[in-house]
Amino acid sequence: MERSRIAVAGASGLIGSALVRSLAADGHEVVRLVRRTPRGPDEVRWDPARQHVDASGLAGCDVVVNLAGAGVGDRRWTPEYKRLIRDSRVLGTAALAEAVVSLPRPPRVFLNGSAIGFYGETGDRVVDEGAPPGDGFLPGLCVEWEEAAAPVEEAGVRTVFLRTGLVVARGGGAWGRLFPLFRAGLGGRLGDGRQYWSYIALHDEVAAIRHLMDGEELAGPFNLTAPQPLTNREITAAMGRELHRPTAFAVPAPVLRAALGELAGDVLGSQRVVPKRLLESGFRFAFPGIDEAIRAAE
Repeated sequence: MERSRIAVAGASGLIGSALVRSLAADGHEVVRLVRRTPRGPDEVRWDPARQHVDASGLAGCDVVVNLAGAGVGDRRWTPEYKRLIRDSRVLGTAALAEAVVSLPRPPRVFLNGSAIGFYGETGDRVVDEGAPPGDGFLPGLCVEWEEAAAPVEEAGVRTVFLRTGLVVARGGGAWGRLFPLFRAGLGGRLGDGRQYWSYIALHDEVAAIRHLMDGEELAGPFNLTAPQPLTNREITAAMGRELHRPTAFAVPAPVLRAALGELAGDVLGSQRVVPKRLLESGFRFAFPGIDEAIRAAE
C-alpha cells in the first residue's frame, strides 16, 4: 500500500498499539483518536460516550480503523460494567460512522473491531463467517457493534469487521494474564479443559488487519483466528512446554464461576472458529501453531 493517512481509534490498546507501530514503521501517517486534549497534529479528539468525534481531524484519511472498547475481561461483569463494555463499542462505532459519512471525501475503507464472541457457544462444532450469531451478552453485543457501522456501508465505503479471537501476547488481553501464572508454575487447565480456544498471534493479528486494509475487494466479516483451534487442555500443555513449567494446577468450573461471575461462561465456553474467508483471500499466517505463537509472544 502506498503511503497513506490512517486514523486509529483504540490506538493505546494491545492490538491498536502494535498496529500503529507497524504502520508508522512503514512510513504511513497515523492519526490517533484520543479522549483528552490533542497534543499534536497526529491526534484527534473524540468522546465515544457522548458520541462526539472531531470530524475535521479525519479529513484526508484513506483508512479508518476502530479498535476501541473497554476490556471484556478487565473486571467482573456487573450491570454497570456490562453497560460500559457495550457503550464503549456501540456508541463509539456510531460516532465514528457519523463522522466518516460527513466527510466530503470519505476514506476508502473502514475497519471495525468485532470478536468471535459473535458466535457464542459452539462446542465441538466448527464455525466460519457464515454462521449466525449465538445467544447471550457477547453475541448480542457483537451484533450491535457491527450494526452501528451500517451508515458507513450504506455510504458505499468498503467496510470490514474484524472478528478477533484470543490474542497470544504478553502485553495484555487474556494471554497477558496467563503468562505470569504459567511462569510462576501456577498454570493449568480451566474447568475440564475440553473447551476450544480460537487464538491468534499478535503478529498475525496485525498482519491480517493490514492485509484486509489493502485488499480492495475484501469486505464484511473476517475471523481473525489461527487455522486450527485447540482445546484449553492442549493450550495448557503447550504453555507448559514452551515456558518449561509444570501445569498440574486446574481451576474447577465452580471456582471460576464464583470468582468471575457471568464472565466465567466466556472462559469455560467453547468456540471452535476458523478463518475461512481470511485464508480464501490469500492471507498466510506466520505463526499458525500454538507453540510458535507462544514463542513469538516471548
